[in-house]
Amino acid sequence: MSGPPIRLLRRHFLAGLGGALSGLALGSFASAAPELPPATDPAAKAAAEAEGAGLRPNLFVHVTPNGAVQIVCARSEMGQGVRSSLPVLIADELGADMGRVEIVQAPGDKAYGDQNTDGSHSVRGFYDALRKLGACARMMLIAAAAKQWKVAPSTCTAHDHAVWHEASGRSLGFGELALAAAKLPVPKDILLRPKAELLHVGKELPLLDGPAMVTGQALYGADVVLPGMRTAVIARPPVVGGKATAHDATKALAIPGVRAVVPLPAPTPPFAFQPLGGIAVVADDTWSAMRGRAQLEITWAAGANGEYDSETYRKTLLAAVGLPGVVVREVGDVGPALTGAARQVEAVYHVPHLAHATMEPPAAVATFDGQSCEVWAATQNPQASRSSVAQALGLDEENVTIHVTMLGGGFGRKSKPDFVVEAALLAKATGAPVRIQWTREDDIQHDYYHTVSTQRLVAGLDGDGKVVAWEHRTAFPPIGSTFSDTALSAPGELQQGVLDVPLAIANVRAENCEARAYTRIGWLRSVANIYHAFAVQSFIAEIAEARGSDPRETLLEIIGPPRIVTPEELGVEMLPNYGQSLTEHPIDTARHRRVIERVTELADWDQRKQQGRALGLAVHRSFLTYVAVVVSVVHGPEGKIAVDEVWTCLDAGTLVNRERVRSQFEGAVIFALSHALYGEITMQQGATVQSNFRDFRLMRFPEAPRAIHVEIVADDGPSCGVGEPGVPPVAPALTNAIFALTGQRVRNLPIARTLKV
Repeated sequence: MSGPPIRLLRRHFLAGLGGALSGLALGSFASAAPELPPATDPAAKAAAEAEGAGLRPNLFVHVTPNGAVQIVCARSEMGQGVRSSLPVLIADELGADMGRVEIVQAPGDKAYGDQNTDGSHSVRGFYDALRKLGACARMMLIAAAAKQWKVAPSTCTAHDHAVWHEASGRSLGFGELALAAAKLPVPKDILLRPKAELLHVGKELPLLDGPAMVTGQALYGADVVLPGMRTAVIARPPVVGGKATAHDATKALAIPGVRAVVPLPAPTPPFAFQPLGGIAVVADDTWSAMRGRAQLEITWAAGANGEYDSETYRKTLLAAVGLPGVVVREVGDVGPALTGAARQVEAVYHVPHLAHATMEPPAAVATFDGQSCEVWAATQNPQASRSSVAQALGLDEENVTIHVTMLGGGFGRKSKPDFVVEAALLAKATGAPVRIQWTREDDIQHDYYHTVSTQRLVAGLDGDGKVVAWEHRTAFPPIGSTFSDTALSAPGELQQGVLDVPLAIANVRAENCEARAYTRIGWLRSVANIYHAFAVQSFIAEIAEARGSDPRETLLEIIGPPRIVTPEELGVEMLPNYGQSLTEHPIDTARHRRVIERVTELADWDQRKQQGRALGLAVHRSFLTYVAVVVSVVHGPEGKIAVDEVWTCLDAGTLVNRERVRSQFEGAVIFALSHALYGEITMQQGATVQSNFRDFRLMRFPEAPRAIHVEIVADDGPSCGVGEPGVPPVAPALTNAIFALTGQRVRNLPIARTLKV
């Protein structure tokens, strides 16, 4: 590479808005637009080392002699505000002025711990660890000041970006102490502040990157420009596992700007994070590459998945749940209890494949010099990107550098680094920097899809209408099928709405039925909770209707009285519990009940009939957070059903940034409504039918609820997840509301398949 990377500002038309936007109250913390990381070369490295003087007690904190505090964010920013939240934990423990804090994005490296920004665990997984990193720096700064003043460290405090000795009124700024503190040993026993001294944690905090985002200054994957860079698009096999048996590039190479046509290797099962293969067109710009791709003449072989058909497979799943599966949860004796019940209620629910459809399709830029590879990528999982690129190029990981740009949405799609590997392979093949750019059609038709599922539930009721038996069968191609030959779900998927649902029922059995995968299955925001919550919460409402009782009272009765639910009560040997101990994060039905009672109070549930309102209710615990949702629906124009209003109440334990939490839950409502109303990926002859937003519909502005109310009902206890838990209860709350309005029960998503919406 012949010079430093060039920064290209995105969306130039936004530049003119800068003056107008500067007057908006975007927040009180200072934040510069993220800059392109420097290229790896000796001069840049030497400059970085020269600027590195000061206190560096760990990889995450750097106090410079000029008083700036640089805090590393090792997680990926995709609009959820992780760069505005995690660094605050360090800064508050340190006592730093957030206006003098600089956020530095970490490259992909195992030294930073888990960097996969997925699973709603950025805060819950790092809350204490990040506080300790900040506390360590604080203790060293205090020790340096105490040594200079010849006083006991216990008589000093750190706040307002300085160390203070209150008794004498003396203070020293962090910058003044940085060099002296750097000479001291790093303390082994870290003392955290009292929680009351964390000035920003749990408050309404600004989105630090907000100004850069809205003025087009933020750097996303497709914004990176390097000297001599080419842009590539790929014609991928329509069917997963297929390959090109022949191609003619003559017409493509005749397109002005097209530089090369490069065949890529076909993947071998299991597909994991391998690219799909196909034929790449490398050009001077995106448009030329797309025009060249359109002129390729390719003969495809479909391979083993060429017969995959969604309608046929729906019948396969229905047959699977019609037979006994592997028992994964059992309490009492369901068989005799069902046989002896005065009445049985039975229902089957189906949820189709879904695509991630992030606002920004995948993009990455790579360079390769024969010995090392450097990548700029919109990735949620920089470490997986690093290892996958190293494997694909035959390099040691130490010779691969992954710079993380901002992400225009992720939802789990950008945890899979197949697109990053594509850029690296093409950089090697062409000898030039290459940006791989996925189009919207690429994104929709070649995704790691959220799995398709079918579930069958049966309940036995006694003469008084009490539920005495519960049987739940679930069948879906598991995520594990992408990584190995398996047709049964992992415990981590079953913990999401099958194993962990509290049921005050004497006889309970859950079974997992086999389901083979014929496409790439991946995790999508809230994962298996989407279809399990839909089925369970819809079914409980059906039980209420069958026995003529209020859905809220039936839901509370089935959850049962306030208590801590044990594995023995659940009927499981061990609950994965999202990687957390049941001691620290027990299943607490009092928290279930609290969010139900509060959300129905806010929605005026008891007065709904008098007010003529059609309301639906659902509750679900996922990623350790308790969420209850009420949806109001009305008859819209032309007989369509419209969502009028939504209420969400959540209990996610200790929060860092209340503004971002509320924003996440507002976004979750729109995300979930979109999929419930319209979301559906279908397959014919192994290929995806949908191709863009015209046939993979998302909710549009006129269709959005007139109001989304979010209330946090508790703010204490260990931190829980917030990025995903807002999604699962929305679909069943919506379909339960539709039943209240129309008397029609929706058991198959999307709703648009059967109703006018």
